[in-house]
Amino acid sequence: MAHPLEVRIISRRFGLPNSASIDTFLAHQGYEALRKALKMTPEAIIEEMKKSALRGRGGAGFPAGLKWGFVPRQSPRPRYVVCNADEGEPGTCKDRPLMEYDPHQLIEGILIAGLAVDSHQGFIYIRGEYRYLIDIMDRAIEEARGRGFLGKNILGSGFDFELATHTGAGSYECGEESALLESLEGKRGVPRIRPPFPAVAGLYQCPTVLNNVETYAAVPAIILNGGDWYHKLGTPKNGGTRLFALSGHVSRPGVYELPLGMPLRQMIYEVGGGIRGGRQLKAVIPGGSSTPVLTPEHLDVPMDFDSVAKAGSFLGSGGVIVMDEDTCMVKVALRLTEFYQHESCGWCLPCREGTLWLRKLLARFHAGAGVNADIGRAGELAENMLGHTFCPLGDAAAMPVISIVKQFRHEFEQHLNGRCPFEAKGARA
Repeated sequence: MAHPLEVRIISRRFGLPNSASIDTFLAHQGYEALRKALKMTPEAIIEEMKKSALRGRGGAGFPAGLKWGFVPRQSPRPRYVVCNADEGEPGTCKDRPLMEYDPHQLIEGILIAGLAVDSHQGFIYIRGEYRYLIDIMDRAIEEARGRGFLGKNILGSGFDFELATHTGAGSYECGEESALLESLEGKRGVPRIRPPFPAVAGLYQCPTVLNNVETYAAVPAIILNGGDWYHKLGTPKNGGTRLFALSGHVSRPGVYELPLGMPLRQMIYEVGGGIRGGRQLKAVIPGGSSTPVLTPEHLDVPMDFDSVAKAGSFLGSGGVIVMDEDTCMVKVALRLTEFYQHESCGWCLPCREGTLWLRKLLARFHAGAGVNADIGRAGELAENMLGHTFCPLGDAAAMPVISIVKQFRHEFEQHLNGRCPFEAKGARA
């Protein structure tokens, strides 16, 4: 059931009976945006995308229309459309329902992207743990092909487009776009040195549009209703709505479609029902586990890309993790570092060794065997990783630790007596 504060655009078909079927999709404006786009020029499609101020929903927040405009359509090489469905950021679970409950919306968005850049082949790269979603997407692709929305001469327009799914093997690293492309080509999933960027040299070194599931899912509504309409749903530089995965110590965790710019306070206390058990808020991770933590003083920050960045963090993947007063922040730093150390592809030394050293230091500290100098060492280790790796995984591991050490140094100092002060409270992390 939708929350009254939700603005349901890409989630509007959630909850409909048999929502994943093409018949349900067609009964609720399905593929109407594609019909409209087939009568538009590629330049007109890209212009609507630029007007919409849709920014990539995968993490970086780069304007989608601008990215599509970088693809050279006159290149003699083929052009590809790739969907990043390798949703692996801890705290983030919003692409899964889009594929599970409305797979044809994703297909339609990818088709429109193909029209915009004159591409005739698309791929949906799905994370290894989402095996059942591959079956759903494959079934939807066959339904679309059977009704003339995929394949040769789509709807008699002369436009040809094929689409296929491809599974990863469970590597978080393959959520990084260049590592994803390496994996899609059948190679080891490690990052490429950039430039060149995928728009110029992506899949098979050909021009490639690469966005995530939520970004493509927003495209049909933009084309159908206009870029200006979508833009007005958000803030001046952050058009539209987005799916926020609200989790942690809130009374009503869930995935909510909310307008960009909603204050964090309203998201936690009105949408999420406040802190569970009547406790006090201690910290919030605003955009998935790789983003610096915010504190109660940031509750009035609007949840859009620019405002959260101004507050010292990132909106990222939209995974909002709420932590209450009984949470041990040292343990939070440790658990995050354990994840990134496990998921490091090992391609570059600062990440491979830095995450390992940081995990060992934090584990020792949380176990009560740390010394005062370790607090500074933890921050120094993380700082030395920041900006020194081939891909953002090193930054993802470093930024939360840097922010936790800076804002919760007193909790590290409380561990110097040989035990975690939150253990008696059943510390959460």
